[in-house]
Amino acid sequence: MSWLSSLKSVFSPAQEVKEEEIQQVLQQYLLPNSNHALKDRISQINVQGRVLQITINTYPEEADHLQQIHDDLADALEKCGIQELNMHVIQQKTGHKVGGCGHNHAQGESCSSPAKPEKTNLPPVMDAAASTQTETETDPNNPPIAKAAPQQRDVPKHPRIQNVILVSSGKGGVGKSTTTVNLALALQQLGLKVGVLDADIYGPSIPTMLGNAGKTPMIEAENFVPLDAYGLAVLSIGHLTGDNNTPVAWRGPKATGALMQLFNQTLWPDLDVLMIDMPPGTGDIQLTLAQRIPVTGAVIVTTPQNVALLDATKGIELFNRVHIPVMGVIENMSTHICSNCGFEEQIFGTGGGDKLSEQYHIPLLGRLPLDAAIRENADAGQPSVIVGDAAAESYLAIAEKIVAQLTKSDKDKNRIF
Repeated sequence: MSWLSSLKSVFSPAQEVKEEEIQQVLQQYLLPNSNHALKDRISQINVQGRVLQITINTYPEEADHLQQIHDDLADALEKCGIQELNMHVIQQKTGHKVGGCGHNHAQGESCSSPAKPEKTNLPPVMDAAASTQTETETDPNNPPIAKAAPQQRDVPKHPRIQNVILVSSGKGGVGKSTTTVNLALALQQLGLKVGVLDADIYGPSIPTMLGNAGKTPMIEAENFVPLDAYGLAVLSIGHLTGDNNTPVAWRGPKATGALMQLFNQTLWPDLDVLMIDMPPGTGDIQLTLAQRIPVTGAVIVTTPQNVALLDATKGIELFNRVHIPVMGVIENMSTHICSNCGFEEQIFGTGGGDKLSEQYHIPLLGRLPLDAAIRENADAGQPSVIVGDAAAESYLAIAEKIVAQLTKSDKDKNRIF
């Protein structure tokens, strides 16, 4: 199978959760050795990503069938996009269902009232973040499936990645990607094992800056094998499109789904740090990362000018709201020194990084110059830290401050690797 065929399989819409089919499975399943419908026993359903949590009521005589119920449902729901089924069982001590009336009775008691007509449809899956409260009466036998918005504290740690650091700007054109690759290389020079994930789905530039544009990753057991660039483990959507001319014309859900595939279905080696180069803005990808990827902290890149500061402020506000710590701000293109006469000039203004630092009580990690050599080396696929130009020491100094923040937190004792 070619890498392109594998890519189409990995990014196939069939991987998505099929909510209507979940409804049908839960409606149609009958409990073993009886004609009782599962939907009459459901008290709570919750969907988070591709994990379904369900609470059902059972009776003592049904205890031997619980494993069969779980296995039957897990097999059926896997075809609907559910990867994990968590079944919570509440066993009733008295009373059981008899006949087909659908009512609870004490043992030996008969039913004299007709059963109410059964509803044939479970309510649709709802997004808890977007749903509104209504006054309509709900059927206790058919509870709605609610999608609870995950929070950072609930996101499980990746088994092979110790820290995830986002490099964000809120605005394009401030040198975020150049900063990402140089900080990654600087962290590596400080002795850390580092990887880079390019989350800028629509405008990936990491392959060019790391000198491996046009290369494609191998596929191993339906997982991507990250490429090596100067010792970094690297993966970008740009490595999968084949050339620099192919646009990624995807709507938000498709783009965020692709990002999660790149993060979860990649054979990342054991990493101390995974640097994620974020797209500009505060949209779908930023929210998806906040809710589904365990993030250690974010680094904000800005220029001193007011327009960039306004967008950087929005980025900081977003991270504060989704409980992602902001590790500090980097002021890029801070000053320019004329290569002919040596005159120093602040082309984009002064004090922008200091303003953000004071306003949000976050560190100013460093200032980077507006230097043609930084751009030329990045375009050539040989970043500043590799060639050792005048900016290399600045990147190393910033990396040391980031490492100092990482070492303040204790190592996760539950980490597998």
